[in-house]
Amino acid sequence: MISLQANDFELFGLPAAFALERKLLDDQWKALQRQAHPDRFAVEGATAQRLAMQWSVRINEAYQRLKNPLQRAAYLCELHGASVNAESNTAMPAAFLMQQMAWRESLEDIQALTAAPDKAKALEALLEEVHALQAQVLAQAASLIDEAQDFQSAVGQVRSLMFIDKFAQEVQQHLDR
Repeated sequence: MISLQANDFELFGLPAAFALERKLLDDQWKALQRQAHPDRFAVEGATAQRLAMQWSVRINEAYQRLKNPLQRAAYLCELHGASVNAESNTAMPAAFLMQQMAWRESLEDIQALTAAPDKAKALEALLEEVHALQAQVLAQAASLIDEAQDFQSAVGQVRSLMFIDKFAQEVQQHLDR
């Protein structure tokens, strides 16, 4: 088996790139899980089962990171020495912050609506707008990572995506209510 210290792409036998074929990732995950399943090591004792459990956890963590485009982009940046530092670095371009403020104001205005159908329609429109920008920024990040190999610039896109993703989840929660 590959080392527990292998990066996620090495673990899955995939090229370290943003673009990846989801079916291939899923197939590799299933194959790795079959290989590392603790039940396969039952006759080898507790130590072998514990090691298999560690492998299973490692495989699942890597799978979750690689299947999520935002997490995959952040991971690739980190692998190439471009730290996202989302917790400590909150500086964003002024235009992006203005967009965030406009969305927040829209959400507040929508929450003030009293008719449920109007509120739902407005939330859906806002979510569609957020998803459109999300797709655009994700495409920019993908290009910076896979084509330009400019991981430092990609960090800015990843950080923007984190804000956009969080806001999209918030709008979706309001819509679900």
